[in-house]
Amino acid sequence: MTIDVLYGNDDWSVFLISAIFLGFPSLLTVIVTHRERIYTKLTQQQAFLMTVLCWVIIPIAAAVPFYFSGLNISLIDSVFESVSGISTTGATIITGLDFTAPGILIWRSILQWLGGVGVLIMALTILPFLKIGGMELFKMEALENEKAIPQATQLAVNIVYIYIALTFICYQSYVYVGLEPFDAINHAMTTIATGGYSTKDASIGHFAGYGPSFVAVIFMIMGGLPFIYYLKIVRGNLSIIFKDSQVKWFLAIIGICIGLSFLHAWLNVGYHALDALKYSSLSVVSLITGTGYANVNYMTWGPFFAVFSFFFMMIGGCAGSTTCGIKVFRFQILTSITLSQLRSALIPHGVFTPRYLGKKISHPVAVSVMSFFFLYASSFLVLAVLLSWTGLDFITSMSGAATAISNVGPGLGPIIGPAGNFAPLPDLSKVIMCVGMILGRLELFTVLVLLSPTFWKK
Repeated sequence: MTIDVLYGNDDWSVFLISAIFLGFPSLLTVIVTHRERIYTKLTQQQAFLMTVLCWVIIPIAAAVPFYFSGLNISLIDSVFESVSGISTTGATIITGLDFTAPGILIWRSILQWLGGVGVLIMALTILPFLKIGGMELFKMEALENEKAIPQATQLAVNIVYIYIALTFICYQSYVYVGLEPFDAINHAMTTIATGGYSTKDASIGHFAGYGPSFVAVIFMIMGGLPFIYYLKIVRGNLSIIFKDSQVKWFLAIIGICIGLSFLHAWLNVGYHALDALKYSSLSVVSLITGTGYANVNYMTWGPFFAVFSFFFMMIGGCAGSTTCGIKVFRFQILTSITLSQLRSALIPHGVFTPRYLGKKISHPVAVSVMSFFFLYASSFLVLAVLLSWTGLDFITSMSGAATAISNVGPGLGPIIGPAGNFAPLPDLSKVIMCVGMILGRLELFTVLVLLSPTFWKK
């Protein structure tokens, strides 16, 4: 509202009305429940339900300003934009961003920024407790006792401080390379959140020079690293982030993918070497981290990059980062289990134990990770089939399902590719993608467990 007032835009009243409309029931809830015990230990059933409800109710509430603004979009489009923002997906239905009201632009960025920090807190305090997809590996022993909630709260506060500091540094970097302050703060919020919303239709490609793209690459990578390590770095452990095998894998995957893409863009597409590095590095890092920024229409690069990008958009970053996707640590665990099985096949009488970070991978964790891979593939196929059922072509259906469940943003093809937009999709397709975005953001199990009758009998 303040931004619209400062820029003289009439949409300021929309935010005021929305604040009053949503603030009254929120304040009423606080007043009614303020005497309840705050530090009551949640049951597993309550934690599942609370997590899912938060990620469903908040996007619906956040859609109100979109619906009543001067955008003149439908309710489904408003919810789609909001879900995409909160889930840090970055898929947008808004065209003409260059001329969109500043209040709406900053609102989109705020949603992604809040969604990013929400993901961090959920990954560090909720998902390990719920034992989702192997996340129990990252459960902190200090959070397992009766004082779990106070300690989890302190951890969350410290992570928020780190998050704010990185956002400020990113903002200053964007200003340094030539972005106007308004564009810089918007892109800083959506870069650290690995969300990808931009203030321009051409995304990062709107800004001339190499600086904006390379700043985006650096801070997207930083958003894909475990934020708990930033906290440890601040406390004096400067080398911990480079000792973690998950980080090494993440950086190695990015390096290999950028290298292959650079050679393709340079030798086959015909870009100048520095331009090829600019385009390939941002495209690869944006897709792997699920940010969704673009500075070139890589769909014109031929079938190699289209197929290549389709697979690495599902990788994601490290556990405890703002990224989504499968996550690097799950690939490490699956690789360790596979190698153990291969050695057992070669030496039947040998004993080979799969390990992660030097520790034995327990049977429950192994089962949890393999189940996640199966459920991820199954959910992707179901979403793709449902999207094709709504009338979308093969490329749009497949990439739409992948970008939704991996929370990436742009898909492939002329409709939802890096030069396209999600506005032309049928309303039913947008609803299906909203479900996919929430599924992907909540690591699948968190949502699907609610469909079990056994869950409600507990």
